[in-house]
Amino acid sequence: MVQRTGVSKTGFASAVSVVALLLMVGCAGGPGRPTVNTGSEERLVASEKQSNTRSESAERAALQVASPQVVLIANAAVPAEKKVPDLDPAEDPFYDPFAKGDEPPGGEEYDPWEPLNTKVFEFNRQVDRWVLKPVAQGYNKVVPNPVQIGISNLFYNMRFPSRLINNLAQGKLSGAGAEVGRFLLNSTFGLGGLVDVAKYMDITTPEEDTGQTLGYYGVKPGPYVVLPFLPPFTLRDLVGYVGDIALNPINWMVFPIIEVNGVPSLVAHHNRTTSSIAQIGGRVEEILNDRSLNLEKFQGVEEATLDLYTAVKNAYIQKRRNAIRE
Repeated sequence: MVQRTGVSKTGFASAVSVVALLLMVGCAGGPGRPTVNTGSEERLVASEKQSNTRSESAERAALQVASPQVVLIANAAVPAEKKVPDLDPAEDPFYDPFAKGDEPPGGEEYDPWEPLNTKVFEFNRQVDRWVLKPVAQGYNKVVPNPVQIGISNLFYNMRFPSRLINNLAQGKLSGAGAEVGRFLLNSTFGLGGLVDVAKYMDITTPEEDTGQTLGYYGVKPGPYVVLPFLPPFTLRDLVGYVGDIALNPINWMVFPIIEVNGVPSLVAHHNRTTSSIAQIGGRVEEILNDRSLNLEKFQGVEEATLDLYTAVKNAYIQKRRNAIRE
């Protein structure tokens, strides 16, 4: 474990600057929000009761915060140390048809880069502790909860193209239809997506991304990867994450970070400064907003988990396997 130490004002300011610069990856969504184990069922039940007023679409977006491991550990279902009974593949909820044959059962994953991953993981924890969480606490005092929920809904609505394309790529026509219906309803009656009108009409569908599409077509997960300021990935899902950025038209038709010849954009391609400010500002706002929405939910979770790195890794792999099988 890393000893908790103080941080100088200069180091604090530098950390904030680094966070802003490295988060300029556009508004494309990452993998779906994983569920993780904390080892304290009573504490989770209590925190869930306190968070009942939070939006479901806010939770769907929560994985994109700069402290992704905090998101992962907050929604545990079973203890990390609990062994999975031997079941037939058809009955085993952890069974992954795309997993390598030599991978051990029960949610373990190929992690050859673990020494480096654990260091980056701890770095992300410290960034959350000293930068993201304190700023989010101040943000939460200034911005009312209904406004936070509306902002989260708006960002989720903006990622509609990637979800639609991945539904179609996997042959999930009903899911694609639901995505179109949600987008039209929320963009019109929902004031551009600020209000999740479709949810009240029971129009929902599992969130699809490019990583799931690659898994659907048999691409192996590959090594587990932890990067600074980003959610955890397998190598397959990291490629999919980049693909989701490319599939978001905001990133090449509004504030272009991708230039496409012959395709006009709201901000001219040569005006890099404007696009960069808009991308960084939007990303930082989304991260702060999502962290603020989940402050109560994450309270005390890290202290309740002994092996946080392993709990996050296994929960992420389990979540991704189940998402691909849906």
